[in-house]
Amino acid sequence: MKIDLSRGRAVASHLVLPTDTNPLGALFGGRAAQWMDIAAGLAAIRLSGHPAVTASIERLDFQVPIRWGEIAVVEAEVVSVGRTSMTVQVNMFREEPSTGERQLCTRGLFHMVALGADGTPTPVFRVQPVKGGGARKRKPRG
Repeated sequence: MKIDLSRGRAVASHLVLPTDTNPLGALFGGRAAQWMDIAAGLAAIRLSGHPAVTASIERLDFQVPIRWGEIAVVEAEVVSVGRTSMTVQVNMFREEPSTGERQLCTRGLFHMVALGADGTPTPVFRVQPVKGGGARKRKPRG
């Protein structure tokens, strides 16, 4: 069964301020990871309709620095779904405010887990019984 992942997206923009940067004027890697993690969580929440937490970050590749005064644009998209987990591809771009020119700077894979009201992992999708036994997946909650 094909699952529509189009709801599992999030985009955020952040103006990089001096307090977000190291002594060289580049965005702290930890701040970039924080912004990316938040976007990954929002994409997972939108898809599943449940709170979601970070289980792991597979890797972060920092390719180009983002300088203070530039805009950090974070784009997150759920790319695969397990029973209670979602994998979210997150890309961060630097954007020059005066021209709108963008360049990919950082990318990473975030593994998120949907949580139920009791704080334990819960299925991302509802499963509805089908006549004759078995089950079928229904659209995401939310």
